[in-house]
Amino acid sequence: MTAYDPRLGRIVNNNLAEYHVPTNADIGAIDVAWVEEDDLHVSPMGAKGIGEIGITGSAAAIANAIYHATGKRVRDLPITPDKLL
Repeated sequence: MTAYDPRLGRIVNNNLAEYHVPTNADIGAIDVAWVEEDDLHVSPMGAKGIGEIGITGSAAAIANAIYHATGKRVRDLPITPDKLL
């Protein structure tokens, strides 16, 4: 069970064994909306995307976690074992 700090709303579990990772069964219905406007500056098809916005910080978070776990800072992707040795 994931425990939250009531004041800050942050996860306070001391290990990942107790952290609940949501799966497809835990996620509700996803609503997809189409915007009837072409953006030919982004792509020749005029397609738009928003999924990249939510994942841009993931690589930095993983790199920071690796730094905190190993003490080795890796500043280029992909982070591979040979870069840590």
